[in-house]
Amino acid sequence: MAGNQDEPAEPDVSGRLRLGAQLELIAEQLRSLARAQDRLHDLYEAVLGREVDLSVVLQLIVDTAMELVGARYGALGVLDERGGHLTQFIPVGMTEEERSALAAVEFPRGRGLLGHLIAHPEPLRVDDIPTHPDSAGFPHGHPPMRTLLGAAISTRGKVYGDLYLSERRDGRPFTAHDEAVIVALAGAAGLAIDDARLYEQTRHDAEQFQRLLLPRLPDLRPFEAAAAYRPAGTPGHLGGDWYDALLLPEHACGAVIGDVIGHDLQAAAAMAQIRNMLRALLYDQRTPPSAVLTHLDQALLAISDQPVTTVCLARIEPARPGNWNVVWSTAGHPPPLLLTPDHRVRYLQGDPDLPLGVDTTLRRHDHTHPMPAGSTVVFFTDGLIEHRAHPFETGLERLAALVTEHAALPLRDFVQTLADHHPSDGHDDMAVLALRAPHR
Repeated sequence: MAGNQDEPAEPDVSGRLRLGAQLELIAEQLRSLARAQDRLHDLYEAVLGREVDLSVVLQLIVDTAMELVGARYGALGVLDERGGHLTQFIPVGMTEEERSALAAVEFPRGRGLLGHLIAHPEPLRVDDIPTHPDSAGFPHGHPPMRTLLGAAISTRGKVYGDLYLSERRDGRPFTAHDEAVIVALAGAAGLAIDDARLYEQTRHDAEQFQRLLLPRLPDLRPFEAAAAYRPAGTPGHLGGDWYDALLLPEHACGAVIGDVIGHDLQAAAAMAQIRNMLRALLYDQRTPPSAVLTHLDQALLAISDQPVTTVCLARIEPARPGNWNVVWSTAGHPPPLLLTPDHRVRYLQGDPDLPLGVDTTLRRHDHTHPMPAGSTVVFFTDGLIEHRAHPFETGLERLAALVTEHAALPLRDFVQTLADHHPSDGHDDMAVLALRAPHR
């Protein structure tokens, strides 16, 4: 009978709706994971590409974590060497009013749920902070927080710190998916932190190496001298800037400042070799600066493959009683600046000869200028004045104004002030040497 024949089953609309919702949820999670992967890649590339400071990396980690899970608040706590307490805490997301309310509160040291994550470095997801057995409450003025998502960050097998997130912007608790994303972020963050710490150590070691290569100015009495060196801000940067000064026969004093072209270990090593050779030639030759530089250029060509180097070499020697002459030769280097006792300044201009290492056949020249008793000659490398947004002459003008403004300072303070308030953009190493003639 027709009534006994099987009839088509009615479609399960509710089942299809549930399946569609599940598929959409999975698709959204996949999209979220893709965004997380992109952000993790950006985070790691930011460290590798920009060689940023560790403090910047830590801030970037918190910002990235908050963006990935839509959190209103985030923080990163850095542990001490023993891994028992927080020594640094970087909170993000609080308003100025919330920060002001906590201004008198000491940053967290690692108690309550923060301490729980320190003691148990495993992912922590809490839907209701006040009811958790390890909750220690919040200090007065702290913004209300109900949910928490935390993950430990490890570097080289040791827990470096903890990442904390609170309050999703949509008001929902953190999910297992959020936890997976943050755990993945913590893994990438560990690599980024490790690289940033390596860059910081490399920069520190490079600065120490550079300073060890620079001389300690000897006792130059009756002359007075002071010098300062500032490395460029780039991690691992090694420069070829150097300075030197020494007493010479016939009551004269020699001064030199130079810059080996390059920013690597080869430039630093070449700087040390050139400085030592120049010191020996300057003392032994007893000839004008131009002749000393000529001999140095020829020697470098004969015995080594040295990079191009700019130098300014000067002698301060007695003139008529109570006065001095400064005699100098410039190999492609910025001119020295003369500061007289009445605080007048002028650059000791002269057509600069070619740098060392370019052409040893061309003749070098000397320049002479009277130097009143008590005057100061300021030598410097181009890193002190160069700014990529301004002409070279602008840097010279600003340095002259700075010298005039601080001319009354003791010589050591004077030199440090020039290095601290330089008109350059800081992209290169800088060295400055000031040599003052006796007052009588």
